[in-house]
Amino acid sequence: MSGQMSGQTSERMSSPSPVAEALAVTKRFGSTAALQDVSLCVMPGESHALVGRNGAGKSTLVSILTGLRRPDTGEARFAGASAPALADRDAWRERVACVYQHSTIIRDLTVAENLFVNRQPARRGIIDWRAMRREARALLDHWKIDVREDARAGDLSVEARQLVEIARALSYGARFIILDEPTAQLDGDEIKRLFKRIRELQAEGVTFLFISHHLQEVYDICQAVTVLRDARHIVSAPVGEMPRERLIEAMTGERGGLAVAGAASREPLAADTAVALEVARLNGHDYEDVSFAVKRGEVVGLTGATSSGRTSVAEAIAGLRAQARGEIRIGGEPLPPGDVPAALARGVGCVPKDRHHEGLVLTQSVAENASMTIARVLGKFGLVPPAKKNAFGRSAIEALGIVAQGPEHVVSGLSGGNQQKVVMARALANDPNVLVLIDPTVGVDVKSKEALLSVVDRVRGEGKAVLVVSGELDDLRTCDRVLVMFRGRVAAEFPAGWQDNDLIASVEGVSLHEE
Repeated sequence: MSGQMSGQTSERMSSPSPVAEALAVTKRFGSTAALQDVSLCVMPGESHALVGRNGAGKSTLVSILTGLRRPDTGEARFAGASAPALADRDAWRERVACVYQHSTIIRDLTVAENLFVNRQPARRGIIDWRAMRREARALLDHWKIDVREDARAGDLSVEARQLVEIARALSYGARFIILDEPTAQLDGDEIKRLFKRIRELQAEGVTFLFISHHLQEVYDICQAVTVLRDARHIVSAPVGEMPRERLIEAMTGERGGLAVAGAASREPLAADTAVALEVARLNGHDYEDVSFAVKRGEVVGLTGATSSGRTSVAEAIAGLRAQARGEIRIGGEPLPPGDVPAALARGVGCVPKDRHHEGLVLTQSVAENASMTIARVLGKFGLVPPAKKNAFGRSAIEALGIVAQGPEHVVSGLSGGNQQKVVMARALANDPNVLVLIDPTVGVDVKSKEALLSVVDRVRGEGKAVLVVSGELDDLRTCDRVLVMFRGRVAAEFPAGWQDNDLIASVEGVSLHEE
């Protein structure tokens, strides 16, 4: 017995300490439990996935691991030692950093200025700009980040800005980096480069906590995974022991994958079905000679790499930006370029790409956001009686399954999936004939995806035209056909029932090259 105990003690002593831990953490906000007895253990040199539906508790756990909130019970630990006091920000920066989905880089400053913000090297009380640029160059070279130290941060790609944020965190001494939805705004090649860099940094002793709703990425880059559901820890396991169906079941509490009706089994539209949307020889800053039509009751996908021009075309149709040349017709009538009120009046509804900056007023309520496009319909001169506005908000909550305390609930307090449902409610408010959805399920969980994509099937059945503009394969499965854009042009068309590999190859331009 003593020999067995001695062996166990020796094994424990020889095993490395976790880089970061949350031990039986509970955090409540009023009567709501954001975390309930949650534990997490991240080992050195690994990429550890943290997954769960919106509202599962991921953001609250990250806020505790980064010292932004104190747990009610339990504790955070780093390398076996208790976390620093919340007020000791320098000590926290030495242990952990978070690269958020929405960049904290200051766009009008240079890369060097961002790397050393609030800690610039000085000489005789004056910033030593030459020394700062020299130290920035050395830091970037050390971590193999290929950007100019004097480049304006706002001119960098999303991928490069993320790497600069990682370099800034590493410069404080942190070797534990939390990546929050790092691929949400990246295309296929950029994701591959980011993952290659993550693997290289892991080999150099950097540890990552990787948060993503793209489950395939968990299998591509992570070695371990922890699932939260309803503020509780469900499972932690090596990724190799968590097949996709089991992972989804752990996240949702239900068996199976994404329950969304595909388009392959639909009856074809009648040949004489009216055209609702027509795009003719459209040209813009990153696309040219784009033409296609969408009939009433048809769902058309528009996909391609982030730089393919697909988003710009969609924004032109919604009136969010003006095309340089070409024509957009809604129900046979031309649409003035770059005119959102005109697009709304002609029956165009839109879920924009960035819900935080284009889709929502975060300080306003569910009812106020959902009814924003129809204020003049609900009340004279756009002055809507609160009772009427709240009644509309309640109908939106019921129709889309928005989880909120009521129509007066401020949208900043909702989960990402429920915020996106509010944006969808606003897009549907004017009963559009053409619905344009730009990346409609980005950053939302499996169940919210199902709810949002079920709207596509519903409005299609009502005879509306739907344009789904996305790089997500699950979004595109709802489409009767998918147009692929490559380098600003429509390069291919796929009918419903396409194979993943064929569509992905076309998006990456493989099918366009001669043998």
